[in-house]
Amino acid sequence: MSSGYWQQVQRAGFRVPDDRGLGDLTSELTVMLGSNDPAVRDGTAYPALATWIERGVYDDLLVGLGDGMVAGLLTGLGERDTDTVFRRSFSALVLAECLRRDNAHHLVPATRILDWGDRLATWFLRERDTRGHVAGKGWAHAIAHGADALGVLADSPHLAGAELAVLLDVIAERVLVPGTPPLLSGEPDRLAAAVMHLLRRNVLGLETLESWVGRLAAAADAHDPSIDGDPYVATHNAQTLLRSLFVSLSLAPDPPQVRPDLLLVLVDALRGSNAPFLATPHRR
Repeated sequence: MSSGYWQQVQRAGFRVPDDRGLGDLTSELTVMLGSNDPAVRDGTAYPALATWIERGVYDDLLVGLGDGMVAGLLTGLGERDTDTVFRRSFSALVLAECLRRDNAHHLVPATRILDWGDRLATWFLRERDTRGHVAGKGWAHAIAHGADALGVLADSPHLAGAELAVLLDVIAERVLVPGTPPLLSGEPDRLAAAVMHLLRRNVLGLETLESWVGRLAAAADAHDPSIDGDPYVATHNAQTLLRSLFVSLSLAPDPPQVRPDLLLVLVDALRGSNAPFLATPHRR
């Protein structure tokens, strides 16, 4: 359809058009999620789908819609610096809306939610296009959108302690993927927000969290002599996630039960990985 058609839908507050079937509209919007034009992708396709999900338009079709978004995660997977990233990244964002709707209204079988979670995590770890903002094309933001989706998944009543521990490991593994460039477009904050969703379930024990923080801390020390090349590039993602989580945990208005103990663990990790900057200055 012409851009004018969707502009009319937009001006009408994303009311579902009655001149075409929902299936046709959804297929077109799904294709538009992969557009390299931010006005089409961010301004039309994503808000239309998200609004219709929130309004219950897809309640009887949520399984099929989520399956379509999961399929979109595979489009061009493994490519770098190509436009296929938009379809993958925005499919993750729409999948998050499907999960959010299910969290509130319990519309999807538990087995399907767990399957979506497995596929989401697999994509997240295999994604190689980690660009944030792309000049002339807008936000790609696959890592940020993946983190958002994992955070919503963590709120699902279908996930218990074992599944939440897996998601925690997935976040660490994503940050530690070898060769990942420094994440500079707010991704550490989005990853920390996802961790906060996990923590607020209040089922992950301190022993598990200490081990997880220790894994990141071991990769966050730019003064490790074994690091080849620029050590600040190699350690940036782990270091910034630890810092972002410390800020999120410190300032959260609705903190998890583990906050006091976990803050101490994070302080130790940050102190150890930033030791040269924290040394007492010598008096002259």
